[in-house]
Amino acid sequence: MTGNCVFCRLVAGTLPAAFVHRDDRVVAFMDAGQVNDGHVIVATVRHVETVYGIDDDEAAAAFRLAARVARAVKREFGAAGVSILQANEPAGFQTVPHFHMHVLPRHAGDGVGLEWPAKRPPFERLAALGERVRSALAAPA
Repeated sequence: MTGNCVFCRLVAGTLPAAFVHRDDRVVAFMDAGQVNDGHVIVATVRHVETVYGIDDDEAAAAFRLAARVARAVKREFGAAGVSILQANEPAGFQTVPHFHMHVLPRHAGDGVGLEWPAKRPPFERLAALGERVRSALAAPA
């Protein structure tokens, strides 16, 4: 089942896409924005807005495909590295409301940045935060 978002329209064939992979769970196509040559989007076929809604099989299929694409674009485009980015909701910098990952070949000086203001809390705080996550994982979804 698909929705009416841009990725659903690409999957349905009502908008053109340069697909590099298609199966019953996930697709991969060239990002129209091409930050660097070889920039690929991996997305679910089923319309699900965020990672919170995908099932475990879709998650596994998406990351398996992202890893395969990463190896391929690193080799094919001579990338010095590859960034895989998955964002959720506007506060997480998601711009298309359909689960997807960017597989982005990287080169020195390519202009892509990522700020990561590490807070470095004391170990006791890390342990307390970890306990909260453990409890949340154990709770029914």
